Amino acid sequence: MQPRADFYTASPDAMKAMMALENAVSKLSLEKSLLELVKLRSSQINGCAFCIDMHTADAIKDGETPRRLFAVTAWREAPFFSERERAALLWTESLTQLSLTHAPDEDYEAVAAQFSPKELVDLTVAINTINGWNRLAVGFRKLPQA
Repeated sequence: MQPRADFYTASPDAMKAMMALENAVSKLSLEKSLLELVKLRSSQINGCAFCIDMHTADAIKDGETPRRLFAVTAWREAPFFSERERAALLWTESLTQLSLTHAPDEDYEAVAAQFSPKELVDLTVAINTINGWNRLAVGFRKLPQA
């Protein structure tokens, strides 16, 4: 696969806005480990090799175990995730696949049971942000370093 346009140089203003959003997400009250799981799961669904590579490395650097990271694709069956993490992963899948799921009430109720209204908005913004990055990276074929 060949990389396409470099979105950072093609539109610095757009990337400045994306970076400001990413910076805001990094300052939200949600646990960093939870955010990395969300970023990884969204990137897996979207098939974003660049983001999967980056967020796996970031999570390991921050103390996450490879065992849990390997199990993110099967989080429903894996016993390694808390109820809060499971709710976040469910909401991530629901919003990342919005055209298929339409964010059903049962998914909302599950996540709302684990997150305050503020945290739920923060989580949703984090999910939106990684989906935006995935679309840039996949659309422009940004590749991880070999």
